[in-house]
Amino acid sequence: EAQLVESGGGSVQAGGSLILSCTRSENHFEPFDMGWYRQKSGNECELVSHISRDGATYYSDSVKGRFTISQDKLKRTMYLQMTQLAPEDTAVYFCAAPRGILFKLAMLHDMTCDQSREYTDWGQGTQVTVSS
Repeated sequence: EAQLVESGGGSVQAGGSLILSCTRSENHFEPFDMGWYRQKSGNECELVSHISRDGATYYSDSVKGRFTISQDKLKRTMYLQMTQLAPEDTAVYFCAAPRGILFKLAMLHDMTCDQSREYTDWGQGTQVTVSS
């Protein structure tokens, strides 16, 4: 059973909005934080945002002011509300959670996505395409 399942991707025009969801399975422990990575064509990959159990948030400079991360603990679901979308936001978006209670996404800012994968569980990804 997949432990992290994303939904909500799609195609929009520039300036539009989308909401991504990520649901953590019942048998997945509650991590310190969860977040979103995105991988663009050409393998450019970045940690976009994360949110801790107590609601502390982080946003990369590229999305700050346009994206909002939130969570519903009862539903074990995390959301990424994306507004003012631009073509450069086109990417596959992956939900991620630390692999174990000792790790935090907040500790991985300086790692590449490939390095981060050693410490995190990722969902299957959902495509977001923004046309100009």
